[in-house]
Amino acid sequence: MAILMNGIALRNRILNELNNYINKTGIKPKLTAILVGDDSASKLYVHNKEKYARIAGIETDIIRMSSDVNTETVIRQIQKLNADKTVTAILVQLPLPKHIDTNAVINAVDVSKDVDGFTDKNLGHMFGSGRDFIMPCTPRGILALLNEYKINIPGKKAVIIGRSNIVGKPMAQILMMHNATVTICHSHTPNISQFTKSADIVIAATGKITITGDMLKPGAVCIDVGMQRDATGKLHGDMDFDSCSSVAGYITPTPGGTGPMTIAGLMMNTVDLATKKT
Repeated sequence: MAILMNGIALRNRILNELNNYINKTGIKPKLTAILVGDDSASKLYVHNKEKYARIAGIETDIIRMSSDVNTETVIRQIQKLNADKTVTAILVQLPLPKHIDTNAVINAVDVSKDVDGFTDKNLGHMFGSGRDFIMPCTPRGILALLNEYKINIPGKKAVIIGRSNIVGKPMAQILMMHNATVTICHSHTPNISQFTKSADIVIAATGKITITGDMLKPGAVCIDVGMQRDATGKLHGDMDFDSCSSVAGYITPTPGGTGPMTIAGLMMNTVDLATKKT
């Protein structure tokens, strides 16, 4: 039976450590989130970010904008925050309404306040020089989880299922920076199991493809980022937990695995940006 990688416990410890660091150094991190529209999931995510920021000792502010706002208005709001010296981190809650140019909005955020690490400039630093970049929150949380459970990355074969700019692509780059051999699979990859069966680390992040135990190498480290709901509305990940946990060496649960660690990554990024300002 696989060892359960407890994201909740690690998140809580990280938040306490950040709180102690803030009190010790006297820095004043302030995270401002922009929430556009009335999407219930986005509202919940922003509420949780505000809740855990408070535990970490991070000041927060939420700017709520109506769903019919246009791209230019959102960008003007971001420009105000860029100029506000009390704001050290800016978060644009995704997804934005379809009529808004998401790429233009993201890239309006000053790279020095890009807490999600989504701007083209930040990603360019990560894929280019590998210096002076903010690691996107979910990959940073996953890396912290791997370190917590002493998963040795150099030389390992890693398979990432999903190629988004939020998880898949940056996660691949980060693992390569740690000397893993990385393969990216996606919805157009035929016979994904031919890759996962030889992988030491499997990271699933599509919300569509399900990984089962017979697709895994015995003892593999399984990181489940995906979120799906079954016919009854129950939340689960991209991995069939029962079959995968009987084969894997380590596995994250859903919920309670990578979700809490994404929050931890966000708070670590917020503190890092505030530290750079001092």
